[in-house]
Amino acid sequence: MSDMRLIVAGAGGRMGRALVRAIAESKGAVLAGALEAPGSDLLGKDAGVLAGLPANGIKLSADLWAMSKDADGILDFTVPAATIANVAIAAERGIVHVIGTTGLSGSDNAVIKSVTNRAVVVQSGNMSLGVNLLAAVVKRVAKALDQTFDIEIVETHHRMKVDAPSGTALMLGQAAASGRGVTLDEHSERGRDGITGARRPGNIGFASLRGGTVAGDHSVTFLGPFERLTLSHQAEDRMLFAHGALKAALWAHGKAPGHYSMADVLGLSDI
Repeated sequence: MSDMRLIVAGAGGRMGRALVRAIAESKGAVLAGALEAPGSDLLGKDAGVLAGLPANGIKLSADLWAMSKDADGILDFTVPAATIANVAIAAERGIVHVIGTTGLSGSDNAVIKSVTNRAVVVQSGNMSLGVNLLAAVVKRVAKALDQTFDIEIVETHHRMKVDAPSGTALMLGQAAASGRGVTLDEHSERGRDGITGARRPGNIGFASLRGGTVAGDHSVTFLGPFERLTLSHQAEDRMLFAHGALKAALWAHGKAPGHYSMADVLGLSDI
């Protein structure tokens, strides 16, 4: 099979540049396009140079329709509005859409899922092997421990992150809720401040810290009578997310239309 031709959305951003580097460092994929927002000062710049590599001749453009004509997939770690705009074009072109964008609303996710009867979408709040293994373990532990154990999720990210809780924290919360057989929307507790009253039994708590250049730290703590169990993951470089996204794209190439997750990519969906 020939190399998979991939577009990087948000190619001028930190994650976009990491994705360009990951493609250059890996076998089985080539960069077919570099997408950037209309009006960006980076339009027309060489994607390789921006990523700290030799020039590759791929210029940043805002025209996804044109560049997707000869592409097989798009790696999309942007912002909700951009991702939703990309969904329709990717589905129309019939290319794989790997979505790592966080901060998506319920209606955004409904739009994404609406195209999966005819398009291949791989979507995850985190593309790393370690985090997805952590989510599988969290689900098992939550299932094993009853509601005398409170669940608290703490995440830390760099100062520039704009959404909270992080997509990864919410993914871990979903895993815990699934293990407990409840819905996260009805058992989520966020942003304590002031006189909050006693903790509601069965809720899953979230706390978000922001500062510095942290790529991503997440911990899930089960607090029971006289004991605590903490499961955690520390991301040391965003390149791990880039290589995970590339793995997802290569896995999805040629798959039947559907909505997939990194658990599917890594063979963890039955855990």
